[in-house]
Amino acid sequence: MEATEWTIPDLLQLSGGYWSTCALHAGIKLDVFTALVGTARSADEIAELSGANPRATAMLMDSLTALGLLIKLENTFVNSPFATENLSKSSPGYLGHIIMHHHHLMPAWAQLDEAVITGGPIRDSVSHGADETVRESFLMGMFNLASLLAPRVAQSLRLSGWRRVLDLGGGPGTYAIHFCLANPELTAVVYDLPTTRTFAEKTIAGFDLSQRIAFIPGDYHSDPIPNGFDAAWLSHILHSDGPEACAALLRKAVASLNPGGVLMVQEFILDDAKDGPAFPALFSLNMLLGTSAGQAYSESEISGMMTEAGLSDVNRLVLKLPNGAGVIRGRKV
Repeated sequence: MEATEWTIPDLLQLSGGYWSTCALHAGIKLDVFTALVGTARSADEIAELSGANPRATAMLMDSLTALGLLIKLENTFVNSPFATENLSKSSPGYLGHIIMHHHHLMPAWAQLDEAVITGGPIRDSVSHGADETVRESFLMGMFNLASLLAPRVAQSLRLSGWRRVLDLGGGPGTYAIHFCLANPELTAVVYDLPTTRTFAEKTIAGFDLSQRIAFIPGDYHSDPIPNGFDAAWLSHILHSDGPEACAALLRKAVASLNPGGVLMVQEFILDDAKDGPAFPALFSLNMLLGTSAGQAYSESEISGMMTEAGLSDVNRLVLKLPNGAGVIRGRKV
């Protein structure tokens, strides 16, 4: 990986960048952006609506204005068009769930040095832990992110001829939803832990796909996985486990396929040297903080595990996805 040309201002911005992050998180937690949809309000009015201190609220709103998320009109504030579209709960494009998921990760990230010393993890699971608010932020945050990518992925994949697809560890079922929207003949099964069921079924019903997408509860590590699928989709689940558990899961997923069936793995994929791209490398640290053995994997590592699980013609698809994400596909022998 090529060396980065650093400057002192760049370094200080990296070190203090969390100030802007925390201002955004506070704005989401206090629901400032929803309160400003279609109207201008003063800081005092926002403070009253959110039960906050007026002076402090004015400071926060001035900061959000400085960041370009709000617009100040004398003594009142309005949303920027971007904020209305992406930060208001009344918008279909609301990204507050993934932002709150990032907020819930921050305390553990502040202890990264401890995790490096001890080998981690520092925090409890955010995906299936006991705190429902944290779990909802994770699941619906994954829906936020997947909704940005799933339509593009669904249109890029050749799904013709498939009749039944398994969305393994599919959370709220975002990819199953968009696979079915793009292919009217397709049915799908979302297989995930029982704690996910409420979120998944609500999301699936919201797209009027309850007759075509079923949710089956189970632990894909310890419970049997249903079979009879033409394709299996594993999106961002291998990184939660170490290599041995990933290999075992891939073998189970391959067993669920019909002869000639296709298995696809989507992950944040490291270069084979593991020193980039930056996001998968940092994401590996996120797995250190929250799992006992999870990590980001390189393309050769994922391809090797898929081959050993009984897949042939293993290759990475040519898809331009953000943050080092990629899809590796193989066919059951």
